[in-house]
Amino acid sequence: MTRRVLSAIVLALLNAAANAAANDLDELMHLLALRHHGQVSYVEQQFLAIADRPLESSGELIYDAPDRLEKRTLMPHPESLILAGDVLTVERGHRHRVLDLHAFPQIRPFVESIRATLAGDRRALEAIFSLEFTGSLQRWTLRLVPLDPQVAKTVSQVQIDGSQDQLLKIEIRQADGDRSLMTLRASAAP
Repeated sequence: MTRRVLSAIVLALLNAAANAAANDLDELMHLLALRHHGQVSYVEQQFLAIADRPLESSGELIYDAPDRLEKRTLMPHPESLILAGDVLTVERGHRHRVLDLHAFPQIRPFVESIRATLAGDRRALEAIFSLEFTGSLQRWTLRLVPLDPQVAKTVSQVQIDGSQDQLLKIEIRQADGDRSLMTLRASAAP
C-alpha cells in the first residue's frame, strides 16, 4: 500500500471519527435540553496550593430549566447559592447577599459551564468556550476552554464527564493550578 493511499485512509478514518463525535455532541445537547429538572447529591473537593489536603464539602445540586441552578451545601457548613437568570443569591447563616453576574464577569464561566451544559445549550457554551467532545453517549467528556484571554487568566479549563444525560463529574482547573472536583450522584429526593 502506498503512503498516499494509507494517508487517505487515515484521513478518512479521522474525519469519520470527528463526524461521529460531532453527532454525539449534538445528540447529547438534545438529551440534556429535554430534561427540565434535575436533583443530585454532590461531594466537592477543592485542591488548593495553600492547603495540605483537599477541602471537602457535600450537599445537593438542583437544576430547573431554563436557567435556575441551586447549590445547597450541607456539610461542613450550610450554605446556599441560588442562580436565577443573571442573579446569584448567596445565603450563609443569617447573611444574605445578592449579586448581579454582569458585575462579576470572572464568575460567569464557572456558572455557565454547568448551567449551559445542563440546559443542553451548545450556543451558550460556544459563546464562552472552545468545546472538545470525546467518547460516546454512553461515556463522554466535554472539555471547555475559555475563549476570552482575561477569563483564561482565572479558569484554564472545565471538564465535565457524564453518561447519557447524566453529569457525573465536574472539574474546574484554574490558571494558578488550584482545582475543584465535584462528583455527582443521583439523589433519592424527587
